[in-house]
Amino acid sequence: MSVIESKIKEIEDEIRKTHYNKATQHHIGRLKAKLAMLREQSESRSGSSGSGSGFNVSKSGDATVVLVGFPSVGKSTILNKITPAESEVGSYEFTTLDVVPGMMEHRGAKIQILDIPGIVRGASHGKGRGREVLAAVRSADLILFIVDVFNIEQLKFLTNELRQAGIRLNSQPPLVRITVKDRGGIDINTTVNLTKIDSRTIKAILSEYRIHNCNVIIREDLDEERFIDALAKNRVYIPAFDVLNKIDLVNEGYLREVESLIDTEYIAISAEKDINIEKLKDKIYEKLNFIRIYMKPQGKKADMVEPLIVMRGIKIEGVSMKIHRDFREKFRHARVWGKSVSFPGQRVGLDHEVKDGDIITIVVKR
Repeated sequence: MSVIESKIKEIEDEIRKTHYNKATQHHIGRLKAKLAMLREQSESRSGSSGSGSGFNVSKSGDATVVLVGFPSVGKSTILNKITPAESEVGSYEFTTLDVVPGMMEHRGAKIQILDIPGIVRGASHGKGRGREVLAAVRSADLILFIVDVFNIEQLKFLTNELRQAGIRLNSQPPLVRITVKDRGGIDINTTVNLTKIDSRTIKAILSEYRIHNCNVIIREDLDEERFIDALAKNRVYIPAFDVLNKIDLVNEGYLREVESLIDTEYIAISAEKDINIEKLKDKIYEKLNFIRIYMKPQGKKADMVEPLIVMRGIKIEGVSMKIHRDFREKFRHARVWGKSVSFPGQRVGLDHEVKDGDIITIVVKR
């Protein structure tokens, strides 16, 4: 065990032993900040901190979905059912030793599905090629947690491993802005009433990050972990849902009992027997939150027959890169007709966010 890993374990043990209350909130907040920084150091030393290093898979299609689960829960079978890919299937552990990509075409969208090696306990600490696997997960647009009906408790372990790796599920970045200054100490301003954290804890966390002079604006009632998320450099925010597989092996009563234990969004399927596979495809498409935009070449009519499918929140920069890799470098401006602009044909830049139904002309340097 390295020195950093040893320190991480010590702090984790101390946090577990410390009873959380108003008196200990400041101390625990400081410990959690130290823990977050140590985990970032550990990741950066292993070369896996948010860089997508590890498995060499190029993203393609309109979005990328990663199948996350323990070994032998049916990820390969699911991939083979929803895409033309041929991922090796076996009843023994670690059948998949590398990332196997497949392309799912559904409702006009091309969605890349990645079958990655099974996550094991301790993956966030590097066990079982864990850091390589988690690096692949960090680059996804959507995560599917795959469990079977006999091992529903695995969901807790999976989400915990991802959380320790800085992956935040079904949430948005904290509404916090921190502006470092040269002098003047720490000024904290809030637009909401803070009930889960006090100014002393905020200043203690900032101190651990060696920030002693800054302006802080907080726009949500957050706790110390959310505030640390605003400071950490390795956080990614990815939507996810659960897939309960192998429902053909149990009766209705057992299935209802298992489903009552799941408190997150899920779909029950049998990849082997083709049960709810089309519903799974629909759910993937809907969770990716696609919108349709239409391209209008310069001097020509807009193509209203074949829209460009993109994910909500995309900006003109992303649209340009989807059309052609050179468009980003040669970009001059864009003109937009639709809901995202104030008037038809408005001239916009790369940072303009498009909306569903927009018509777009990209003007590039000749």
